[in-house]
Amino acid sequence: MTISTHVDIAPVSDETIAELIARRAGEDPDGVYCYFKDEVMTLGMLYERVLKLSKLLWDRGLRPGDRVGLMLPSHPDHIVAIFALAALGLVRVPINVHLKGASLTHLFEHLEPRGLIADADYADALVPELNRVEHVLWRGGGDSAHAFEQYLALPADPLPVQIRADDILALTPSSGTTGAPKGVLKSDRTLRAGPMAILRLTGAQPGNTFLLWESLHHGAGVAVIISALLGGTRLAMVERFSASRFWDDARRYNVTHIHYLGTVIPMLLKQPPKPSDSDHGVKIAWGGGCPAELWDAFATRFNVEMREGYGLSELITFVTVNPQGPAGAIGKPLDYYDIVLADDEGKPVAVGESGEITVRAKAQGLEFLGYFRNPEAEASSRRGDWFCTGDLARQDEQGFLYYAGRKKDMLRRRGINISAWEVERVIAEHPDIEETALIGVPSDLGEDELKLFVRVKDQKTLDPLALIQWSETRLPYYQIPRYIAFIDEFPKTPTQRIQKKELPRDVQGIWDLERSGYRVPK
Repeated sequence: MTISTHVDIAPVSDETIAELIARRAGEDPDGVYCYFKDEVMTLGMLYERVLKLSKLLWDRGLRPGDRVGLMLPSHPDHIVAIFALAALGLVRVPINVHLKGASLTHLFEHLEPRGLIADADYADALVPELNRVEHVLWRGGGDSAHAFEQYLALPADPLPVQIRADDILALTPSSGTTGAPKGVLKSDRTLRAGPMAILRLTGAQPGNTFLLWESLHHGAGVAVIISALLGGTRLAMVERFSASRFWDDARRYNVTHIHYLGTVIPMLLKQPPKPSDSDHGVKIAWGGGCPAELWDAFATRFNVEMREGYGLSELITFVTVNPQGPAGAIGKPLDYYDIVLADDEGKPVAVGESGEITVRAKAQGLEFLGYFRNPEAEASSRRGDWFCTGDLARQDEQGFLYYAGRKKDMLRRRGINISAWEVERVIAEHPDIEETALIGVPSDLGEDELKLFVRVKDQKTLDPLALIQWSETRLPYYQIPRYIAFIDEFPKTPTQRIQKKELPRDVQGIWDLERSGYRVPK
């Protein structure tokens, strides 16, 4: 059935990001926007730098609609670059700083940026792609004519153009955990809608401080930096996520709100307990992907309130939010959207049954805007006005939604459908396991055999058979993996999602339950 209960949220205005920065800087020029190490960037400083960098880009010949790649580290310079591109109507092409080789070539071939702003540390990886780019600025290196830093000496002239709320400003890569990333069209309006949802979910007030650990080549990080402009909050920016330094960073900057994604919650819980675990000013932990069984444990140990939601690259940061609902729920849809949980034929499933999350925009301009030059993928993701997310969820009697894994991450073994997500979250409870991922590998029977990748905690040793026996009381027999492989580090997206497409499918030389001679009881 269509979920008729929604979470109220203010409409998204026509005020563009460029206009928003100008207004906030005019209202409170000395107000703190961002802390970084020992530096402080005020709203006035931010606006001045955005105007100066905009002048440099304009003087280099870049015009509205031109695509510009950004390959920069987590630094205030990256924020300035994002907002300068938005102010000129340039289309930002985020580039993961860890890309190299074929993955980097695919991005440049498919998205064809005309300009590039990159850190000199990534020059070696970028050399093969530079002949495709007309304008290049290097941060921290290069000759004076191509130095990013030269913008600081320019005047802060008024912007030469005025863009509109529905102009396309970014090609955000989809997560690409199972296939090649696709460039999602993002408008000024959709880029602001996600941050509004963040403010609605977190209940943040002016003066609150968010810990900004997210990579800015991912939409989640960009949404946080825009939310600070919309809500009058402050950012405490760190160079990268660190589980061991996480709470120290929160204390250093008087953080009130922390964000989690992917495996962040389990990684923080697996840090050695300290007397200072609850000695901080954080009130709210918000994000997506917290396993229901860890919800209360995290809230209790670190003395925070949990706030969960669900969103995706193709729409906005959150399309559902759970500011006050039951533990483990991703909440109810915002007023911007309708949601139906559908079966493979597009028909609604019954309450309590798992179905694909399909989303229809109620607010004009917040629908799925499409993929860049990929009409086949775009068409396959639509069913009329509905966007088919590929994610599964269940709904309870009160209308709350509960995430149930990826549709494409469903494996079929012995005629039974298996959710990799459900197996992984059980295996992750093992005290010696840091992270885990389950994939399907070819079987002589034509379906899937289950291959489990395990990263153990603190360089411990783990007997595969002992893990199988531990699993027997926690998983049905058909979800018990046949193969177990140990891994030092998982390949991941910027949101700490494991990239399963990069995990090897071969089974030579790894532990095999069938060859062990052990038989799992049914």
